[in-house]
Amino acid sequence: MSEPRTATLFRTTGPLNWLQRSALGLAALTGVPRYATAFALGTLAAVALPPFDLAPVLIIAFVGLVWLADGAPDGRAAFALGWWFGAGFFVAGLYWLGAALLVDVARFWWLMPFAVLGVPAGLALFTGAALWANHQICRWLSLGGSARILTLVAFWSVAEWLRGHVLTGFPWNLLGYAWAGGFPGGLAMLQISSVVGIYGLSLLTLLAAALPARLGDLAGRRRVPVLVAALIAGFGSLRLADASRTMQPGITLRLVQPSIPQSLVNDNAAAVANFRRLLALTASPAAQPPNVIIWPEAAAPPFLSREPAARRAIAASLPPKAIALVGTVRTDPPPHTPAQLWNGLDAIDDRGDILASYDKAHLVPFGEYVPLRGILPINKITSGTVDFSSGPGPRTLTIAGLPPVGPLICYEAIFPGEVVDELHRPAWLLNITNDAWYGFTSGPFQHFAIARVRTIEEGLPLVRDGNNGISAVFDPFGRVVARLDLDTVGALDAPLPAPLPPTLYSRWKDAPFAALMLLLFGLAAGMTPRRRANRSDGAS
Repeated sequence: MSEPRTATLFRTTGPLNWLQRSALGLAALTGVPRYATAFALGTLAAVALPPFDLAPVLIIAFVGLVWLADGAPDGRAAFALGWWFGAGFFVAGLYWLGAALLVDVARFWWLMPFAVLGVPAGLALFTGAALWANHQICRWLSLGGSARILTLVAFWSVAEWLRGHVLTGFPWNLLGYAWAGGFPGGLAMLQISSVVGIYGLSLLTLLAAALPARLGDLAGRRRVPVLVAALIAGFGSLRLADASRTMQPGITLRLVQPSIPQSLVNDNAAAVANFRRLLALTASPAAQPPNVIIWPEAAAPPFLSREPAARRAIAASLPPKAIALVGTVRTDPPPHTPAQLWNGLDAIDDRGDILASYDKAHLVPFGEYVPLRGILPINKITSGTVDFSSGPGPRTLTIAGLPPVGPLICYEAIFPGEVVDELHRPAWLLNITNDAWYGFTSGPFQHFAIARVRTIEEGLPLVRDGNNGISAVFDPFGRVVARLDLDTVGALDAPLPAPLPPTLYSRWKDAPFAALMLLLFGLAAGMTPRRRANRSDGAS
């Protein structure tokens, strides 16, 4: 922990400036005002993320958090501070989870408090642990000044990584995604994720946001970390300046976006009309007939392997020699008795034959299956009482006439480093999803931005097709080639960008991120009073 501010007060000369007064004021807060301020700052930090894209507010939020942490008297208070900050961040950033329950509110109304408040409360345990760990090491090593900020950034980054892996993981709204929306210059900032990944970008983003807290210190040197942001932006600008716009020859995509309301997706009475809408959009005129047609998650009638009539209808809507990649619910193929369900994708040719299939591996807890099924007396949120089974993991589908493709269904795209079959690297990624569950909330915009970063990390173009959007084609630099906005009904025709060679991140995964964390801890350890005293003795 840094020196008490009452001790440093007597070493300053002249009147305090407004930043120093603010730092002292926040550090001195206690009780309800202290934790209410932490909650408010966490809420403010969420505004940096899509769809608001106000990245600079991270400076206010995390400078304030550092100053509040300076006044924590013990580890318990530091944990509570981090928890309340995290609670504000996750309530504001994930409020849209409750929208999924409104689709069948009569069945799931009682889950609303768990979705809107319970999930954020659980995720805030990670931020609470980060502040607790930082308090403990700062007290143990007597760290102050920049050192206590470096360790805070490192522990926060560890907490983000753990949040993305513990209990199947939920790496949503990492701080680095503040650059993935519409903030000016954000695309250049994102390019460093081709080296350090999104966890590394989050670390660097937090470092740049938190170091200005030194401006409120009463003694010592104060360096504003403009250099950190400038180096990230400079790297990205150079990478984009040399970025080609090469397309894969002979491939024209059609992304079908039917925008069917979630209340009608599983309505048997609307099933025929839904199917006809998809077929009509698939067959709509085009200047250049597409040869790859993509339908979103679970858009096709279920059990296509058992429905030859549905496959023939899809085939009849395709241009000659075209292939349809359609989201569907899959089950055991005939003649086996249906025993399992998979959230899957089928590749269908213009004769109605299934050429290849993929099954989602990373399922949504409580959405597609119920953890501890034998104990919890509830059903999954999606229709039916049978849990989905998981597929084998990332796969590359090799289909004649198509570049090798790596399918990702729904939120499989949010897991960095887990989207590519490493033994059979694809030429493009395909993310089909159905964000209609969440309506016109922050959720679809955040999901869109998250998928964008996978393209830069892996150096692969990504095609994203959502039931209600946002559908788009990204090149491997994260640039949008074509896009259909949220809740638009339409068919989007676009070329398929060419891939890049494997990026450093695709080869090394989180090793560069781990190196950054170790560097921060090493720099902080070098700033301990004992080390400083030894350097002073050696110079005398």
